[in-house]
Amino acid sequence: MLSKPWLRRILLEQGLFVSWIIAFTATLGSLYFSEIIGFIPCEYCWYQRILMYPLAIILVIATVKKDTGVAVYVLPLSIMGGSISLFHYLTQKVTFLREQGAACGPIPCNIEYINWFGFVTIPFLALVAFILITIIHLSLFYVQRSASK
Repeated sequence: MLSKPWLRRILLEQGLFVSWIIAFTATLGSLYFSEIIGFIPCEYCWYQRILMYPLAIILVIATVKKDTGVAVYVLPLSIMGGSISLFHYLTQKVTFLREQGAACGPIPCNIEYINWFGFVTIPFLALVAFILITIIHLSLFYVQRSASK
């Protein structure tokens, strides 16, 4: 997978910082949508926030300390967050799941506050962030395991 030495070096040097930037941008984006634009988060959005906000804090600390071993803590949060984001996105875009999203709470989970290009919604943006963070930290985990052998 990461057989190129230069790719390993870049990942080890910049992976934490890039994943922190992704988590921080996702956190600021969710706050922008709710606090500035006024979109009220649904129940699934809150679950995604519960998993993304700590990532921004954990990753900035790991970046400052250069602690690449943080993947053990990051991966459960990013994988769970990605799973919730995927399900949330499917409740918006898949017809037979749309009804379940309508019964989510006071704010229906199938509401699309944004729909850029016909497919980019807020859960989609969160899903992309969680997937990128997961890929970076799976790669970091792999590099560390192969280096310790």
